[in-house]
Amino acid sequence: MTETSPTPVVVTRDGDVGLIEIDHPPVNALAQPVRAALLEAIESLDHDPSIRAIVIHGRGRHFIAGADVREFDHAPRAPLLNDVLLMLESCGKPVVAAMHGTTLGGGAELALASHYRCATADLSFGLPEIKLGLLPGSGGTVRLPRLVATERALEMMTSGMPLGLEAARALGLVDHALAGDVRNAAVGYARELLGRGAGVRRTREREVVAAPDPAQFERLRAALSPAARRVPASARIIEAVEVATHRPFGEALAHARTLFEACRTSVESRALRHLFFAERGAAVAGARTVGRVGIVGAGTMGGGIAISAAAAGLTVTLVDTKAGAVEAGLARLRGSIDEAAGKGRMSSADAAAAKARVTGADSLEALADVDLVIEAVFENRAVKCSVFEQLGAVCRPGAVLATNTSTLDVDAIAAASGRPADVVGMHFFSPANVMRLLEIVRGRSSSPDVVATAQAVGRRLGKVCVVVGNCFGFVGNRMLYAYGRERELMLLEGAAPEQIDRALEEFGMAMGPNAVGDLAGLDVGYQVRREWRERPDDPRFYRVSDLLVEHGRLGQKSGRGFYRYTPGSRRGTPDPEVVALIRAEATRLGVAQRVHADAEIVERCMLALINEGARIVDEGIAARSADVDVVWCNGYGYPRHRGGPMFYADTLGAGRVVERIRHYAAALGPRYWQPAPLLERLAATGATLAGGADPPGGEVPS
Repeated sequence: MTETSPTPVVVTRDGDVGLIEIDHPPVNALAQPVRAALLEAIESLDHDPSIRAIVIHGRGRHFIAGADVREFDHAPRAPLLNDVLLMLESCGKPVVAAMHGTTLGGGAELALASHYRCATADLSFGLPEIKLGLLPGSGGTVRLPRLVATERALEMMTSGMPLGLEAARALGLVDHALAGDVRNAAVGYARELLGRGAGVRRTREREVVAAPDPAQFERLRAALSPAARRVPASARIIEAVEVATHRPFGEALAHARTLFEACRTSVESRALRHLFFAERGAAVAGARTVGRVGIVGAGTMGGGIAISAAAAGLTVTLVDTKAGAVEAGLARLRGSIDEAAGKGRMSSADAAAAKARVTGADSLEALADVDLVIEAVFENRAVKCSVFEQLGAVCRPGAVLATNTSTLDVDAIAAASGRPADVVGMHFFSPANVMRLLEIVRGRSSSPDVVATAQAVGRRLGKVCVVVGNCFGFVGNRMLYAYGRERELMLLEGAAPEQIDRALEEFGMAMGPNAVGDLAGLDVGYQVRREWRERPDDPRFYRVSDLLVEHGRLGQKSGRGFYRYTPGSRRGTPDPEVVALIRAEATRLGVAQRVHADAEIVERCMLALINEGARIVDEGIAARSADVDVVWCNGYGYPRHRGGPMFYADTLGAGRVVERIRHYAAALGPRYWQPAPLLERLAATGATLAGGADPPGGEVPS
């Protein structure tokens, strides 16, 4: 057996079976050099009379994880994957796709164009292009409905969720399961096909399976969620499949490619691709070894962190000095893990193992030998400093001490420990076992290996980690107060809570800010503002939220907040009492009330976010504008199809942003409406916040 091609596609032979191996680390993405070499390999083997069957397989942990996403920012380069797959499908001898591991996007489309498909037990097969605001552009929308029922094909493409081996076999997408070495098992399967006289089997020559009537396609469009309708790719996938059901294969393929190009150049896809790269940080080096974790505080936050750590294979000691707190926390933790297992999110064996990894204690002395402590106690500087003073004495040398503070000064907490180089902020978002974002706060004295350790642990927990600097609120909450400031001022000015929420939800926010406040508990922010030493000296600042707390309206927990809640319901209804309270407070403060257009509500809130984000980038609290976008899209419900507040600012243009900020300075006063110096510099030069930097390499996301 000899190698015949020194390219990312390696051609070998095993007797009369030709083998094409994709060898393009790290994920075998179908970049242009791979496509060109693959086309050459297919042609060569198809024309070789001594070859009776062809097997395509991948080296490493993946078959083919998709396209090279970097190429989507540029005009397509020949050969297109469409052309490669048409050549593959036209082969005059059986072509077998031997799939293992990740088989996504273009990799799945290659498998659909192959004559036969076999796979190992670790298969993850799917068409996730929708997650980048795209549709399958190389035949997926035309071939998949010829293999599975049309509605099931649409579900796969509009959700982007991958299938495992058994689900793929049940649908007929996998013909044969492989065991052992992929290459050898696939060659054996190819010989089996030859032995029983199996010939070529072209997907394009099949009829569409169970195609709905035109009215059903209209119902499918109408059933798209508001979020799906905001991304053009969702409706275009339906259109592409509908065309595939009643036009010849070639016409449908060409139409799908036209739709793909329209998606590729859309703002929504560019925004989603921006986040795809921004969320993939560089490899972490120099981290300390962590196997045992201590968590201080057995409440909702500490329990959520403990669940994440235990599920990730870490040994956890949950500590709370309050009587009965540990037992209650452990009970909640076990219940949450059992619930996850009941919903199929983890196996019963994994759930049992996770629960077994967690023990409780009522004294910090139990943390003497752990590798990492994460403090998750009440958001009060004195309380946290007291805890860290004790941890500094109790924990072994080299243990990392992390505070879960959301707003407080990490340097002050670190100083209390007596070993500030070992201290870092790890700001989890609630519920910590669900929310993906983790802000890692680099203190003035935090050693590089401590920051690296926090990143490594965060990634092990499945979090999207962003390293930020130390200031009040860091990145996310500092910007939240600018966003909330305008919302609160507009409430005093006469905008109803439900109008503000509706306008921002129509913009794309996951929830309106008033509903979010009620969900989180208005008393939480009230206590934070009591701790905020540099709080703006403005009697209007967050006055509405403070007023509601002072009247016992804490949100959902008390049945009344910005909205009124009936027992057992999480959906609030407008409450005239809130309007009356706000109107009276506006009169007391001398704030004139008026009607607000939805456009003003959105613009003021978005400009406040953008302006504060630009200051944060300029100060170095965020290393790059993309980090701001990652924080807001993963922690605060910012619409991903807009790419985050900084990407959105770039779509508007710095000149336009500065112009509108100056408009509000003239209309509302300059106190809060001074353009960030960075925005002024960008406006003067025509540059962008993104700065035009080339993104790192990447594949279609799973």
